[in-house]
Amino acid sequence: MSELFATEGVKPMPQVTPARSCILIVDDEPPNQLILEDLLEQQFTVHTASNGRQALDYLKARGPADLILMDIIMPDMNGFEACQRIKSEPGLQDIPVLFLTSLDSVADEERGLSLGAEDFIHKPFSPAVVLARVRNHIELARSRKLLRERNAELELQVQERTRALLHETQQVIKAQESTINSLCALAELRDNETGNHIRRTQNYVRTLATRLSKSPRFAAQLSEETIALLFKSAPLHDVGKVAIPDAILLKPGKLTDEEWLIMKRHAEFGRDALIQAENELGDSISFLRYAREIAYSHHEKWDGSGYPQGISGVAIPLSARIMAVADVYDALISKRVYKPAMEHSQAVNIIMQGRGNHFDPEIIDLLVEVIDEFRVIAAGHNDKLSHADRS
Repeated sequence: MSELFATEGVKPMPQVTPARSCILIVDDEPPNQLILEDLLEQQFTVHTASNGRQALDYLKARGPADLILMDIIMPDMNGFEACQRIKSEPGLQDIPVLFLTSLDSVADEERGLSLGAEDFIHKPFSPAVVLARVRNHIELARSRKLLRERNAELELQVQERTRALLHETQQVIKAQESTINSLCALAELRDNETGNHIRRTQNYVRTLATRLSKSPRFAAQLSEETIALLFKSAPLHDVGKVAIPDAILLKPGKLTDEEWLIMKRHAEFGRDALIQAENELGDSISFLRYAREIAYSHHEKWDGSGYPQGISGVAIPLSARIMAVADVYDALISKRVYKPAMEHSQAVNIIMQGRGNHFDPEIIDLLVEVIDEFRVIAAGHNDKLSHADRS
């Protein structure tokens, strides 16, 4: 490469040492090249080219250059064109270009700067000014390069950490789903009725919660994450039935008062089982929180006449108030050995009559907007005759 540049007007330079920055001088006047070489070679490794095309060929051939001192008026390719070409090359565009020229009009400076040049030094120049400008721009370019490298390193670290967090999150979600699915399977094992009932009610809950999330009253409590947890937790609303004796749980006829008292305890049994699961998981803000609320309180009523605590109004957790609507609607439209299934419209009328006594009135007002979606969900998970459902 040295012979090529020598015959083409590029002066061959000695081996570059890593500690010295490289300056490329581009000027068609040999005396100017010699003056600048004498000035710079004590501190820098200097390369020369006689016009813009030679400089561009040198750079494209991966000739080293940490800064370019460029004359403007040169044959074959002038400094303006050479600068424009250099700044358009991805591998070269970060090399600082300083025009060292006799042109001194504002228009020339504006043009050069618009093409990407970093600075202008006017001839005749002061050696001290040239040295200071060269050192400053080399240091600035080095700092910019280090900053880009550091930013790239940080971006890579962020990407790697994000991937790790995503993997961890996915593992947590899988663990949550596995826990909930295991508990649901336990509930279904005791009560064959719960299968499609579970699927219908969890879809009712998601549909209703999604609509409520658009209301100013409920929006703060129903984020997308919360709605997803409600959907996953809804199937556990009757998990406490696993503790109810078969003679009561599966009894085809009407329960006695004593049996009914035992049946109602499934809310407490469900809460206790979920609290135990939370304690064993050691999760201070457990994903089972909503499952626990639903299991314990979905039989509470807005007017305080429900069970097991007899609480009323907003003292009933929102998750349980939503579940109550879903559970009652599904019980009404489902066929049981002791009753026929109701038509959708009849079930809706009964739900509406429960506004303000059984159900949160604002939830019922918004239910009207999505109630037809309940019909679609029910049709998609239809039941045949099943065991009695004790609510």
